[in-house]
Amino acid sequence: MIRMEEITFIRNKRTILDNINLVMEKGQHWVILGRNGSGKTTLLELMTGYQFPSSGKVQVLGHRYGQVDLREVRKEIGYISQSLIERLALKDPVWEVVATGEYAFLRFYQTIDPAVIEKAEELLRRVRLHHLKDQPFGTLSQGERKKVVLARALMANPALLVMDEMCSGLDLYEREKLLQDIGELGAEGSSSRMMVYVTHHLEEIIPAFTHVALIENGQLVAAGPKKEVLTPDLLKRAYDLEVDIEWSHGRPWVKAL
Repeated sequence: MIRMEEITFIRNKRTILDNINLVMEKGQHWVILGRNGSGKTTLLELMTGYQFPSSGKVQVLGHRYGQVDLREVRKEIGYISQSLIERLALKDPVWEVVATGEYAFLRFYQTIDPAVIEKAEELLRRVRLHHLKDQPFGTLSQGERKKVVLARALMANPALLVMDEMCSGLDLYEREKLLQDIGELGAEGSSSRMMVYVTHHLEEIIPAFTHVALIENGQLVAAGPKKEVLTPDLLKRAYDLEVDIEWSHGRPWVKAL
């Protein structure tokens, strides 16, 4: 579903990504790990067509970038980032924020199809926020807002769901509730939808995620099934730290030694 071949990305004479080769297949859900500034978010922007490589080829959902209308490809991609959350109207009711995802709008300026409203409310039920549907988006907690944008991203039933640091800034309770929703929604669409998730924290790699790409200083340290990649030796290469890994309930937990 995603194929990146010999990707190099240079900005202001600085090499952000260096000769990345990465293939993500149907039925897999990926996590991208790496230190601050390692190139994780740039990799997502290349996948979603918001940046273009200095050299190399990007193919997503069967579309070769540079040979297709990206506006059409993006209709198949749900992309969640903090910058998106900051662009949404704080005064709009929650149900309306979710409903805008049907057309990739930020706000509605015309009558909304009742079927779209019903669909938005159903997705709010699935993320356990239907009781807040009429509240202004700006009154919600950070965790609740991220659940809303998750529901919004699913309005168009995307084949690819891309999430950038979803749990950043959340307390333990809100993080675990959000990860529960991501895991459930990922399982529901596991045969038809791929998830790609960027994080700094290994404990966010819930059982729904099957594969990991480990990035360091713009280079791919390792990529593959998560238990093959999340080893003390490979993590030391990526983070320059001696660590130990423990697995509990299908999730990895890291300790610095």
